[in-house]
Formats: sequence, structure tokens, C-alpha cells
Amino acid sequence: RIFIANRGEIKLPEKLPNNFNGAWGSFGTPATGQKPELRNCIIIVDANGKLIESWTQWDKLFEGGRGPHAVKISPYDPERNVWVVDDMRQQVFKFSNDGKKLLMTLGEPGVAGNDDKHFGRPTDIAWLPDGTFYVTDGYTNTRVVKFDRNGKYLMTWGTPGTGQSQFDTVHSIAIDKNRRLYVSDRGHSRIQIFDENGKFLDMWPNIRQPYHIMMSADQYLWVADGVSNKFLKYDLNGKLLYSWGTYGTFPGAFWGVHQFSVDPDGNLYTAETFGGRTQKYRPARGADPARLIKAAPLMGKASN
Repeated sequence: RIFIANRGEIKLPEKLPNNFNGAWGSFGTPATGQKPELRNCIIIVDANGKLIESWTQWDKLFEGGRGPHAVKISPYDPERNVWVVDDMRQQVFKFSNDGKKLLMTLGEPGVAGNDDKHFGRPTDIAWLPDGTFYVTDGYTNTRVVKFDRNGKYLMTWGTPGTGQSQFDTVHSIAIDKNRRLYVSDRGHSRIQIFDENGKFLDMWPNIRQPYHIMMSADQYLWVADGVSNKFLKYDLNGKLLYSWGTYGTFPGAFWGVHQFSVDPDGNLYTAETFGGRTQKYRPARGADPARLIKAAPLMGKASN
């Protein structure tokens, strides 16, 4: 089951005009004269891209915003609960894997803030093995917020500026097996590294636009660069080892990969913010394993 966050849909006319010969709308840009409607905000497809579920019962949570910003599942959670971050509505949600229950809500709907109960356009989430989690916050705020497994606020760090522990668009987060946090400081074109209590450890500059980052099972940091439209592979000392990808709207190219994930078979799934699509990549026969993103092992299976 592949979970996709959807920021809106544009319904085509029931019948196209006679002799219509062209395109309706365009890749990644608003269609003229029609505003996207927030519906089917969380959908689930199978490995072949066939729709199997749509959580329309929760569409109401995203009304007044632009839809969910990220959807993720902790690799340490045997229940496979689904977390959704909504930047415009200033909230983070935790759902049961089947979508029947809303288990946790953080933040006040539509109310921004910079304290222990509010967010300023949160963007991403990552976990420690014990369930402790971190929220990058975000587009308006310039901080990382730490919570215990039950959603109790523990601490925060980060301020505006260009120095260490200062951010401009805190956009994504990943954690290695030594509990070091890698934080995408997108507006400053860099990644900052911290310990689990927010102590600054290192900084990797000159990464043009790190939209989304992921720690692979073999402990490499993979970065989706939204400007170069490439995937970048780094070792944990910040050395660039490999890159691939090209800009375009044709199949196999990228236009603003905003989030990505991999499955246990090595398949890569990408979600493009400008391309307005999800793509699936299968490992080529005989592919060099060093050029594939290795999925983190799952600690359990969903109860359903």
C-alpha cells in the first residue's frame, strides 16, 4: 500500500468541446479558470498504481489550506500508523493504518504560533526507535520541535539567521542509527546535523535546494534536490558519492521531487510538486546496489 498526499483536483468537463485539440491545464501549474478542489487528500494505491482507498472522511481536516504537505510512516511502528503534516492548517495528524481512527492531533487548526502548542507551517517528521519524534517547523518558523511518543512537547531549537542552528525554510529531516539528526535548511542550501537534543554537530553547504532527505538502511543520506532535479547520495561525512536525474515532464524525468520513498524490493516512488504526479522506478536488471536506495527494515506489520 502506497500512501499519497494530494493537494487538490481539477475536474475536467463531462464532455469536451467539439473539435477540441489541445491540453487541459498543464503540468504543475494552475489550470485557467478553475480552482483545484481539496478532495481525496489522502489516497492509497497498490504497487501498480491502482487506487484501492481514498480517505475522503478526513478531507474536512484540510479545508481552508492547500492540502497535506507530507505523509510518512515510522519504520519502528508495528501498527504502521500514518502521519500527515499540514503546513497551511498548522497541524500534524496521526491516523490508524486503515484510516478509520484519528489517533493524535498536534497544533491548533489554522492558528500559527511559535510555542509548545502551535506550529508555523510545519513540513516533515522523523522518529527515534522509542517513538520520540521531531517535527521540522518550517516555512514560517525556523526550528525543530521534539516530542515524546505520546505527543508531549519536550524541547525546540533553531532561530532565524545564517549561522549554526539557524534556519531558512526547515523542510525535511532524517535520523541515522547513531541518533544524529540531519535537517534540510532549504533556504540556505545546506544540511545541518545535530544530536538528539539539538546540539549542533556539523553542516554540509552548497546543496542547491534539498527538498526531501532520507536515511537509507545502509546509512547513506539521499537528497532530492528540487532545483537540479537530481538525487544525491552522501556518506555520513558529507561527501557526495553519486547523483542522477534530469529535468523534464516526460516519464522518467523530474520536476520538483517534494517527497520520495522506497519499498523493500528497492522500488523508488517519487512525488513531484511541480510535475503534479507520482512515478515509480524499478531497479534495472543487474543494477549496481550502491546506486540504489536501500529501504529501512520495518519493525512490524499493520494490524489490518
